Amino acid sequence: MEETAGKLEIITRFFTDFSEKQLEQLALLEPLYKEWNEKINVISRKDIDSLYEKHVLHSLSIAALFDFPPGLDIVDLGTGGGFPGIPLAIMFPGVNFLLVDSIGKKLKVVNEVAAALQLTNIKTRHTRVEEITDKKFDFVVSRAVAPLADLWRWSKPLLKKERKMEEFKNGLICLKGGDLTVEIEQSGLKPHTWQLRDVFDQDFFTEKYLLYVPV
Repeated sequence: MEETAGKLEIITRFFTDFSEKQLEQLALLEPLYKEWNEKINVISRKDIDSLYEKHVLHSLSIAALFDFPPGLDIVDLGTGGGFPGIPLAIMFPGVNFLLVDSIGKKLKVVNEVAAALQLTNIKTRHTRVEEITDKKFDFVVSRAVAPLADLWRWSKPLLKKERKMEEFKNGLICLKGGDLTVEIEQSGLKPHTWQLRDVFDQDFFTEKYLLYVPV
């Protein structure tokens, strides 16, 4: 447990208001993902030992900039192994998350991890995001899934018009890396962009960005 606490330090350096239950849930992430990754590969083998920095903290960069109030509905588009959805669901237990992916075996891992953590605010759906027509959301979140133009084309029909946050309109929040100049230009959008190296002073976050497109 002491080793896990050491690994969690990279999270607790930047976020200090976790409850005991949230800390327990975060501590369980590594053993759960190591166990499931042996059966269904959802995280690259070279990254699994850096889970808390490269996956959990990266996901929580959204929480560093957006303090979601209880009652919001958020969809994680192309969640893969559950990022950013699972860390955000731990951070915001009063927010409803739908984690969507077109690959069913990845959602099996998500469901098993969510059940082990007793995360009652997560639902999953095995579908393509374009096929969701029965529900609207306050925000769409996504992590390195597709070009910005595609993400916005898929997200826009899913977003509610009425807003619940004072500071931010409903919209798309996505995590991306590298030189985004051409991608943003081709999208025709003008996203609000944050450099994550300015949020977390870790070398891993160099050339990593959070983009926000309001509806």
